[in-house]
Amino acid sequence: MNEMLPPGTFSDMTSLEKMRQGPPPGTDPVSEETLTRGGAYTLEERVTPGPQGAPDISLLICRPTAPTGPVPALYHTHGGGMIIGDNRVGLPELLELGEDLGAAVVSVEYRLAPETPHPGPVEDCYAGLVWTARHAEELGIDPERIIVAGGSAGGGLAAAVALMARDCSGPALLGQMLMCPMLDDRNDTPSAHQMAGLGVWDRAANQAGWTALLGDARGTDDVSPHAAPARATDLSGLPPAFIDVGSAETFRDEDVAYASRIWQAGGSAELHVWPGGFHGFDIAAPQAAISQDARTARALWLRRILSP
Repeated sequence: MNEMLPPGTFSDMTSLEKMRQGPPPGTDPVSEETLTRGGAYTLEERVTPGPQGAPDISLLICRPTAPTGPVPALYHTHGGGMIIGDNRVGLPELLELGEDLGAAVVSVEYRLAPETPHPGPVEDCYAGLVWTARHAEELGIDPERIIVAGGSAGGGLAAAVALMARDCSGPALLGQMLMCPMLDDRNDTPSAHQMAGLGVWDRAANQAGWTALLGDARGTDDVSPHAAPARATDLSGLPPAFIDVGSAETFRDEDVAYASRIWQAGGSAELHVWPGGFHGFDIAAPQAAISQDARTARALWLRRILSP
């Protein structure tokens, strides 16, 4: 769910193509056997219409092999700092959550920055969501139980998709699960400064990722909330949110602020700040007690929100 990168990796873009040649640093290639989870899921790659005037997009559709009726769906937007990754990044962890709930998982392949700056990536993600909702019956999905989910850059995109669904009268989402989401292009919170030069996604890497997406607009007043959800002035009318983040990472303060502003707007948000957690701690150390607690908290929230 998270890009595992050393500090300053994206302080320049010269190594980008090399990094795209394999899985994100710190992660293993994701096999089809891993994604089927021992036969619990069937996989289908579907090419669907992209945004108007843009290329088609690819959705990896993972469906339970023995459903007893329409199933809930987790609509997944992958991490990768907006500039690397594909629709398999972070998917094994989400399928682990989905299997326990009998849920389908649909993962979108969006175009990456800097070749495709904003609004291309988020419009791809939104187009995939709209297609999924419209074809829910065909896919065996319950259209009233779709949750957007993502980690890091994917968490930011999931939050932006939820805003777009509200603003464009799009699919009615049941929830949004935002794991250490990348929300604020201004990159100027106390935690962003605190983590400069430290951790697996530091302030320099964050600045480079946002600059790839937004160019010279990064940090100015010209940034849309559909690019950086922290820019939204109105967080009312959104689906219930789950937000979690480590206390020792760049995104801590922007994520806490986003949850607080949802509450202030009258919305529902469950916030977890994991003490001592760094960016991607649950991926780097999955057997650690804090990682197990984080995954349990996500599973419990999903179970609650999906209960009748």
